[in-house]
Amino acid sequence: MIITVASFKGGVGKTTTALHLATYFQNKAATLLVDGDLNRSALDWSTRGSLPFKVVDEKQAVKYARQYEHIVIDTPARPNTEELKTIAEGCDLLVLPTSPDALAMGATLQMVDFLGTLDTNYRILITLIPPHPSRVGEEAKAAIERAGLPIFKSGIRRLAVFQRAALEGIPVNAVKGDAYSGIAWRCYYEVGQEILP
Repeated sequence: MIITVASFKGGVGKTTTALHLATYFQNKAATLLVDGDLNRSALDWSTRGSLPFKVVDEKQAVKYARQYEHIVIDTPARPNTEELKTIAEGCDLLVLPTSPDALAMGATLQMVDFLGTLDTNYRILITLIPPHPSRVGEEAKAAIERAGLPIFKSGIRRLAVFQRAALEGIPVNAVKGDAYSGIAWRCYYEVGQEILP
């Protein structure tokens, strides 16, 4: 299965999503994470610690792809329409992470408008959901559902443990001594279950 993670807006957890979906899929079968982002955030994450899967850039992907059952692709931030067409047509599922704020949601809806012209399977993932009493996450999800757009039932909470995982170079489920690591992992585990139970 090829899962691609893309967004028209930076700072919405695109790399964090790609990395944790790869962690989930690695528990199912050998998984490769392709870092296609110019910032090389996933490769940077992998050099700081130890990830349970291989991370390569898009030039190395051709060499390694045949050896893996699942491939997760972290795309360049803000792809142009030609790049997005290539990205969308080359995967089994396109995951569109968005935080629940107006700017990110607007950028996601622009992407969805373009995707409507293509034959592609995509789903929106709400990320960086603030804690209660804020209801902005639920409101964003309800707005997407009302628009009839495909969305994950699960969402990703805004938790500091994700930054700690990045600093340590490990997935969030490997962070020790933080009560929120299990909660954070559960968010991505549930998203993974919606893709491949």
